Amino acid sequence: MNDKKAIEALKAAFPNTLPILAGFIVLGMGYGIYLRSSGLPVWYPTLTSIVVFGGSLEFLLVSMLLAPFQPISVFFLSLLVQARHIFYGLTLLKRYRGRGWKSIYLIYSMCDETFSVNCSTPVPPGIDEGWFMFFVSLLNQCYWILSVTAGSVLGGVLSQYSEGVEFVMTAMFCVIFIRAMEKKENRISGIIGVSATLLSLLVFGKSVFLIPSMVLILVFLFLFRKEIEKGRAPQ
Repeated sequence: MNDKKAIEALKAAFPNTLPILAGFIVLGMGYGIYLRSSGLPVWYPTLTSIVVFGGSLEFLLVSMLLAPFQPISVFFLSLLVQARHIFYGLTLLKRYRGRGWKSIYLIYSMCDETFSVNCSTPVPPGIDEGWFMFFVSLLNQCYWILSVTAGSVLGGVLSQYSEGVEFVMTAMFCVIFIRAMEKKENRISGIIGVSATLLSLLVFGKSVFLIPSMVLILVFLFLFRKEIEKGRAPQ
């Protein structure tokens, strides 16, 4: 019975993850090529995609691996970059609870795309919700691992043509930022982010501005929370 439920849940989950596959092919291969072009071994991208599994953090991880070892800085930077997962976890706490061994993997494999699908996609009637969320998570991570591995292999062949590939993550965030700023309710947050970053860059310099800017953004978002929530309230 459990096998039948799992197979049915896999069939139901798969179509909902195809848009994620399309995005992960581009980003994952870009990450694999980028990491190989930085001089790291072919197995590094696959290992980090399994152990870390955090797209933005993995791109930052490349510079961390190549820089002198600074565990405290790495810890706080990783915490700030992935802090949004705290809110993801709180949102899905009730839905993930009581799923047995699947709960462990659901927590481990949480990412932006998986959160989006599991939160916004209604589970079809007759499909076990725990298995459905499990396969959404598993398929998304498999897409990422396979894409990164393919990029890593290609990166060894195309390393001489990989100049500028590290810009793929910057380009993705620029597109996300522009799309977000098209909506009026997001503009206060966008202005806060840009202003806090520029201020930190001027005060602290380009080598250490990232953590102060993120702290400053959190402070300003808290201070202007009412204005932001008012702007997002239904009119």
